[in-house]
Amino acid sequence: MTDDPQKFTSVDDYIDAALYGVEERLAEMRQIIRAAAPDAEETISYNIPAYKHEGVVVVQFAGHDEHTSLNFFPTAGVFAAFATELEPYPTSKSAIRLPLDMPLPTDLITAIVTFRVAEAAEYAARKKTGR
Repeated sequence: MTDDPQKFTSVDDYIDAALYGVEERLAEMRQIIRAAAPDAEETISYNIPAYKHEGVVVVQFAGHDEHTSLNFFPTAGVFAAFATELEPYPTSKSAIRLPLDMPLPTDLITAIVTFRVAEAAEYAARKKTGR
């Protein structure tokens, strides 16, 4: 037996192994993200579900004992654009914490993912042109 944490190879594996009874909530987050970014590549990054657009990680999500989180980096653009909408939610350097005792803010998650897809496309375009 090893003390190494489980290494996930797919989003299905991550959701299936979820603790704290958040499997349904994680599945719902996945559905919201996939609807908002249908062309994003679903992968595992830093051992949590991640969605890439044009090679850029747009958003990740994770389950915890008291919340689920929507993670992304850099955060400055999202935090500035959605300052009012984010007021009810605790945030960290790279995440929005969505308390388990509150319903998922579907419209807000959709808007953030859409915003991040646009940021990723802009970054990819600048990178291609060398600007």
